[in-house]
Formats: sequence, structure tokens, C-alpha cells
Amino acid sequence: MVVRDGIGQPWGARTPYGAGQSWPVRVDSHLADGVTPEDVDKWVHTAAVLHSNGDGLDLAVKDGRIVGVRGRADDRVNHGRLDPKDLFGWQANSSPDRLTTPLVRDGDRLVESTWDVAMGRVVDHSKKLLAEQGPSALGFYTSGQLFAEEYYTLAAIAHGAIGTNHLDGNTRLCTATAAEALKQSFGCDGQPASYTDVDHADVIALFGHNAAETQAVLWSRILDRLAGPNPPRLLCVDPRETAVARAATVHLAPLPGTNLALMNGILHEIIANDWVDHGYIERNTVGYDDLVQQVADYPPDRVASICGVSIGEIRDAARLLGQAERLLCTVLQGFYQSHQATAAAVQVNNVNLIRGMIGKPGAGVLQMNGQPTAENTRECGADGDLTGFRNWANDSHVAELARLWNINQAQIPHYAPPTHLMQMLRYAENGTMRFLWVSATNPAVSLPELRRIRSILSQDRLFLVVQDAFRTETAELADVVLPAAMWGEKTGTFTNADRTVHLSDKAIDPPGQAKSDLDIFLDYARRMDFRDKDGEPFPPWHDPESAFEAWKAASEGRPCDYSGLSYDRLRAVGGIQWPCNTGNSDGTERLYADGQFFAQPDYCESYGRDLITGASVEPDEYRAMNPDGKAMIKAAEYLPPHQQMTEEFPYALITGRTIYHFHTRTKTARAPQLQHAAPEVWVEISTVDAKKLGITEGDLTEIRTPRGEVHARARICGIREHVLFLPFHYGYWDTGMDGHRAANELTPTEWDPASKQPLFKTAAAAISLLARGDGPSPAPTTAASAPAAADVPDTQGDASAHVTEQDGQG
Repeated sequence: MVVRDGIGQPWGARTPYGAGQSWPVRVDSHLADGVTPEDVDKWVHTAAVLHSNGDGLDLAVKDGRIVGVRGRADDRVNHGRLDPKDLFGWQANSSPDRLTTPLVRDGDRLVESTWDVAMGRVVDHSKKLLAEQGPSALGFYTSGQLFAEEYYTLAAIAHGAIGTNHLDGNTRLCTATAAEALKQSFGCDGQPASYTDVDHADVIALFGHNAAETQAVLWSRILDRLAGPNPPRLLCVDPRETAVARAATVHLAPLPGTNLALMNGILHEIIANDWVDHGYIERNTVGYDDLVQQVADYPPDRVASICGVSIGEIRDAARLLGQAERLLCTVLQGFYQSHQATAAAVQVNNVNLIRGMIGKPGAGVLQMNGQPTAENTRECGADGDLTGFRNWANDSHVAELARLWNINQAQIPHYAPPTHLMQMLRYAENGTMRFLWVSATNPAVSLPELRRIRSILSQDRLFLVVQDAFRTETAELADVVLPAAMWGEKTGTFTNADRTVHLSDKAIDPPGQAKSDLDIFLDYARRMDFRDKDGEPFPPWHDPESAFEAWKAASEGRPCDYSGLSYDRLRAVGGIQWPCNTGNSDGTERLYADGQFFAQPDYCESYGRDLITGASVEPDEYRAMNPDGKAMIKAAEYLPPHQQMTEEFPYALITGRTIYHFHTRTKTARAPQLQHAAPEVWVEISTVDAKKLGITEGDLTEIRTPRGEVHARARICGIREHVLFLPFHYGYWDTGMDGHRAANELTPTEWDPASKQPLFKTAAAAISLLARGDGPSPAPTTAASAPAAADVPDTQGDASAHVTEQDGQG
């Protein structure tokens, strides 16, 4: 057993292994000061809640409080390893500023209330609006951090009981493009590949995916392959010099907003060199000829001028992908949060399809998630999808769901595509949607163009309900605030980015009067007196396990089939990948290994969209194009982003997440080790640009776009020239509403036409010096924000950040 600094050494010690071998076990653990393993009363199974990797872990409980964590050696996802957020984030549960009682608005302030009074206001307002305007007056906006049972319940209430089309999740901000890209290529959501493909791949390509920070344990797995025999080669596409970029064989740093052009150029070279599996294409795909015709217009010299990379780098990247024997591709926010997000992500799918790299060890695609339960939001139908990956445009799918719920089919709105969040906000802005229930997310910091968002959420005519564990920036604007239990304080299942389902058992009681999200939703349903066709209470389930059994029934026969799972089995085995059913009793490691896709016209989740306009493909058009349900190769023309850099705004601004914080820091800022590691916002700027502007390390700068300004201390680092980076985590709750801290003051109200995902990586910006600094910026030195200057002190933790590591022989 060794002790390491869990902050200064976020990926821990190496445990090298070679291609085709099993990833060695290394169990990481951290306990509160003064607590030893012998002091722990019980260890409770769960999985990580502050990223999408799904690391299996146990919570240590002593005297009714969580006092630490340890990784689960037998978990298929992490083999015992934990990342910094896993190790320290649990401390948020015991934060002294937890919400413990309902709050209601009294004039310009929130006052403590009772559940009866608070829910009475919610129910009265719901009934009044339903009587006056109908279901379209009500909207619900949820998270990627609840449990499957809670999303399924919310979907049943919103779509079934109320009949509103206005239900979405904050997965719209992080992984809506993942879902849409998978539907476009395979007819259905669901990751084709598995994390175990890292163990077999000879080339791993990461497109806009800073795995070292967003999925640190997955990056540890890749690092261990790199340290072992026959290491894979890496391709990194990212304008920042991330840890991934520094380890890459080829690093492409394109200008933001040019990803589709880059992918077209890479595909051009793969096809021109005939690095193509023609037999696989003929047997398993449609659309290849259109792709050949489209990418013919993207030779390397044209693409190099668009993207700001060299011809040689494009050819090197294409050679790496084109000559791989086992190619694993991953995609995340760098591709998802741009103006042609779906089109670019689909081209990554195309690389694997034309190379025949699907469904076998080491070969596949992971269109990654950003949140721990983003997959559940989509599966259960709480983000604009129809429950169980059913097709909104297929009447038989809607009828099937109506039978499951024992309600009239007409109650489930399917007259138009579901309302995505950005459209819901427009309805709230113009007054046609007058009720918004926000659960477990903080749009007053996470949405684009925050001045507009605050204006919308503050309207007197909008009744705002916020369900959370803390008084977030959004909660401060609410009419009713409902105190919610957190992870560790309730029971439920959640599914990670490679389809692994974990059970999280309740370890401790929530504080005060806080209730689980499931109990709150069911309480609302009972007070509203929702009924099914037989007059029975709807939804009919009453606790987590009965909700899970209902969800299993809803998923049975669909791609995300949970019917072979149970709470008892998940407690005994740990993580299991769906589909898990009679034919796949141990779960399914990879999809499409047999060349059969979820794309048959009568079965598929979606008929697709036009990649340029976002217009829906009609059912008859889909049947004519893909009658046999093959994988679909879809091409798209590159279009420049709407916001071009100008003389006034000469920089491309991108925003994103970093290793020590998650989303708007609601939890991670309340973990002392994480907050100390990254206490304040910073801006990343290249050495060349900083020198030109006279900016030095730690100087206070102002970053401006046409929408506002942010003040941040400069970190001069390896980001490419003409690009600025701001972490989006920092809101106002711990500093006061100064208006100069949140990156989303600067981002535009625009979205990708197909996935409707907002554009957080295409703003044109300016930067100027405000004041000289008196030391380095608060940016961490351990990751992409590593400084160019040698004299910046390393980011380190104190004794409270000590973590134990024990290998599989211990």
C-alpha cells in the first residue's frame, strides 16, 4: 500500500499492461481525518456521481455520516481506481448549507415553509394553468444526475399524466449530440463500444474529448496501456494542449468551429488511400457513395487553410486512423458544443463504419456523456426522447407506451417533435409557458447568455419551482424551493457512458426534511390525483424498487433492455451492461457485433434529421433509404460558424470543464481539497497572444463578447493561438452576484440544428489587461492549464488530500 497526493497526482501510479491483457486492479481510498478502516460501521455500494465514467465505489459510513470512499476492485469500469472528484466530492453531503426545509417566496425573499404549503402552491398553480391554458403551459427541466427510477417517474408524469411536450434535461447542454449522432448512424441511441476496448485497441482517437480531466479513471486506463508492452498510438483533436495532447502520437489543434471540415479532410485521405473495408460497407451500410462525393471537395490543402493546421498533420492523422488494425474513437464536448456538432460527430462514426471497425474487441465508437446519469435521462424519456428509445414518429411505439402506462394514447403528446430546452426558454420568454420545474440543475449558471436567462427566470408570470440540495443561483430566483436528498441518501440505479448499470444504495438519511427526488415527484402525482384508465393512481409505483420494476417492463424488448436485471443481482455483481435480457443474461459488452443494427424502420428510435437544417426525415423517406435497417453513412458540407472573429473580437472563445470541478460547483466547491485546487475562474491564453497584448501570468484580464464581460486571471499556456478558454464552473453563490465571473455571460443563444445543443465553443471574443497580478493565476498546473512559465508552483494537496493505493496483490 502506498500513499499519494490525490490532488497533485490525479491519475495515480501506473499499473502497466499489454494488448489483450486484463487491466490490473488498484484500489484507491480516502477517509476523513482521524477515521481508520476499522472505525467504519458499514460500506455501502454505489458508483461515481461527478462525471460520466461510472466508477464503482463504496461509501464509508460512521455514526450515520459518510466519512470516506474506496474503489471497488471487482467493478468492470474502474478496477478499484477513483478520481479526485470521487475521492473528495462526498463531503458536499455534510455541508452546513444544505437545504433542509421547503422555501416559498414572500415578496422579494424566500422564507422557510412546510411541505404542505410548498407543494400546495405547486399543485394549485399546476391545476390553474392546466384549466386555463392546458398542458403546454407547464414545462420540466431536469438533470443528468438523478436515478433512472426518478427520470422514468418524471417522464410518466410529464408525458403521460399531464401530456406536456415540454420536458428536457440538462443533457441538452452536454450530450444531446451524442444521442443524435448515434441515431443518425445506427437508428438508435446506445454506445456501440465498451471501455474494455481500451484493452485491445492499437489506435485510440479522442475527438474533442479531454479524457484526462472529464473521465480521469478512463485516462488512467489509457495511461496504463501506454506504459505497457505494445502500447496504442493516440490521436488527439483539441485546440488546447491537454494531457491527452501531450501523450498523443498526432495532435491536431483546429480552430474552434471547423471540426466538420477537419473530419471531411481526414475521410478524404482515408478514402483516397483506399484504407476502406469495402466488404463491410457493402454488407452493413447505406450511403457510402454520397460520402465519397462529399469529401472529394475537402483535399488536405483546403482543409488546412480552414482549420489552421498543416497538410502534413491532416495526412498523419488519416494515416493513423486508416492503418489501424483495432481503432477506438471517442467524442465529447469539443465536438458537441459547436454549430455543426451532429454533423461532425457523425463523421467520426463514418470513420469506424468505412473501416469496418465496429463490434469487435478494440474497435468501436464511444460518443461520450458528460454526466453520471445522462444515459438514463435519454433512455427513460426525460430529455425529449420517448421512453425506452421508442420513436415519437411511430404511432405503434406511442401506443405501446400508452398500454404500459394504461392511459389513452392521445394523452401522450406526439403531434410534434419534443420541445428542446432552448425552445422551452423561448416559450417562457414570450409567456406561453408559465410554469417551469427545475430539478437538480442550475441553469442560472450553466445556460448560454446568462443575462437573458436571468431575465426569463425572474419573470413574475413564470412560476419557477427548483428542486435541489442547495440554494443555487437558480434557487434564489424561484417561487418554491424543494429540498432534495443527494446521492448516498437514497436508492436507485444509474447507467454510465458505456451502458454499465450500477445500483446506488442508500447509505445515510437526508438532512432535515429533505426528500428523494422520487418521493417528491410521486408526492406531486398523488396531490394532483393523476389516474390511469382504470381510475388507479398514476404512476402506480411507490418506492425505488417498484419504480425499477416498472422501468424494466418499459425497457423490455427495446435496445436498452433492463429486463434481466434486479436490485439483488446488481448488489451481488456490481455493474452490468445493457441490454441484459434472456439472450444476454450477463449483459452485452459491444453492440452490433453481428452486423445487426437497431435501425429497422419499424424498430428504430428515430428516422433521422437533415444534418444541415435539422429537418426531420419522414418515415416513408427513411424506409426507402434504409429498408433493411443497416448502419447509415451520412455526409455533410462544412459551413463556417455564424460568429466569425473580427477586428473588434479577434479571438475564438471556448468554455469547458476541468479536473477538480463539476458543472456549477454546487458539490465540488464544498469539498475543501477540490476547491483549494481550483478556487477561482481563470482564462487560458497562448504565449504568443499574451506577449502581443502585454499580458503576463496572473494578470487580471477582461474577456468580452457582444453579450457581456468576465474578469479572470490569465494562465499563459499551450493553448493554440487566437483561442481563449474559460472554465464554466464558476457562478456567484460564494462571491455575490458581481456579474463578472461566469463564462456563460459570454456565450450565444444558438444551437446545433440537429441535436439542439447550445454552442459553447464558437463565440468571438476580445481580451484586454485590467490590472497587473501579484502572483500566478489560480489555474491548476496538473492538466490542460499547465503553465508555460517554469516558476509557477505546482498544484498540490495538503495532508487532507492523502489517498491510499493498494494493488491487486495487497
